[in-house]
Amino acid sequence: PRRFVASFNRANLIYRVIPRSQPLRQVLEVAKQHDGESGIVYCASRNGAERLAKRLGDQGIRAVPYHAGLDVDVRSNNQEAVIHDEIQIVCATIAFGMGIDKPDVRYGIHHDLPKNIEGYYQETGRAGRDGLPADCVLLFNASDVVKQIGFIEEKTDEHERTVARQLLQQMVHFAETSDCRRRSLLDYFSEEFIDQNCGACDNCLE
Repeated sequence: PRRFVASFNRANLIYRVIPRSQPLRQVLEVAKQHDGESGIVYCASRNGAERLAKRLGDQGIRAVPYHAGLDVDVRSNNQEAVIHDEIQIVCATIAFGMGIDKPDVRYGIHHDLPKNIEGYYQETGRAGRDGLPADCVLLFNASDVVKQIGFIEEKTDEHERTVARQLLQQMVHFAETSDCRRRSLLDYFSEEFIDQNCGACDNCLE
């Protein structure tokens, strides 16, 4: 059989990491840059997604929450509103996006630190599926690392804890690196990025 090998590189995605200080203001700033365009804000918890959607609504942004704990009808209605551009931002847990193919999401924001690179890559990959430029912004705060370590220590299996710590450390390295973020991301997936400057991450652009 023939074997087809594709690249992990999504050249149209622009990766940025911003120290999280005033998350509501920072989310609003990104939304303002993409006025009228669709965006996803990923939150670590269901309560976090609901709180942020309400706070954005209070600021005049059309936003809805999306997570597995919502009533089925509410979740379905919110999903339809996203697909038909009736809302601007969906505040979601990782439950959002599975099987949803919306090509024109122009930005994805991680309000909280993902547990690992695989999750981060998959979630950022829901932006810019039409091949046009899209922003991927990670709001990074060291408190997230402490929180994640706390969750890891609750695991009963030592091997699981070890693996989870390694995955988290790689995610933290991506957030803290001064190197090209695209190179760092692709290196995780054993793909070499040879360009010195990708021209589409904060470290290269600045």
